[in-house]
Amino acid sequence: MNTAVAQYTVGEAIRGAIILLAFCVVVAVPFGTAKAGYHGPASGPVTQAAPADEFERRVRAYILKNPDVILEALQLIERREQAAQGDEIKRLIIVRRNEIFDDPTSPVGGNPQGDVTVVEFFDYNCPYCRRVAPMLAEAEKTDPGLRFVYKEWPILGPNSTFAARAALAAVKQDKYVAFHKAMMGASGVVNEGKGIEIAKAVGLDVARLKKDMDDPKIKAAIERNHALAAALRITGTPSFVIGDQVVRGAVDSDTFKSLVSEARGRK
Repeated sequence: MNTAVAQYTVGEAIRGAIILLAFCVVVAVPFGTAKAGYHGPASGPVTQAAPADEFERRVRAYILKNPDVILEALQLIERREQAAQGDEIKRLIIVRRNEIFDDPTSPVGGNPQGDVTVVEFFDYNCPYCRRVAPMLAEAEKTDPGLRFVYKEWPILGPNSTFAARAALAAVKQDKYVAFHKAMMGASGVVNEGKGIEIAKAVGLDVARLKKDMDDPKIKAAIERNHALAAALRITGTPSFVIGDQVVRGAVDSDTFKSLVSEARGRK
């Protein structure tokens, strides 16, 4: 499960709080000093620094006595950032709705006419994608209203790229979903050898598969998925789009059902 977004948010919040604190001490204090020491044009050098020292002392004493105010400030900044990011993601989902939910080059599973669409960005060599796969299969079995859109997003090197290309080539033999699920259920690295072995096991014509993998449209589809993931601020696998939300990481069954229910409630 990717945590880069959370780390980025907290880091920015901390930096923001430090900047705010620095502004109070560096800007407000000198202002108090200048005001207290001002005596007109001919007053001579400023010597009354005591009020500034007093201000610094009081600020420091207050923070030491009430350290929770720093945490509260950080939490407030983080909540505001998350809300702003959430609003931006919702806007992007609306603007790029066709690319996300109805791209004809993205294979579809489950019920093609389902009332809730679950879009998954994944990599066949991602252990968390494999971990969540049985939960998704169970959800598909128990909820006939689910429509799945598969976004091949190979981010773990050449082996993953080969697997993604092979999976999209399997569409031409109407065996994408079977091939996809078999690769998600594999153990170890899905490389070219294992990919071909799985292809044979699900009944694919391997010679045709290899030929179809060279179709430029497959490469273009994968490139579009990379661009779409970047636009949606997706940085790791698995990631999902459910309703108007981007969900990052391998969610558990209860969380998944809650997200689906929430999306269904907006219909």
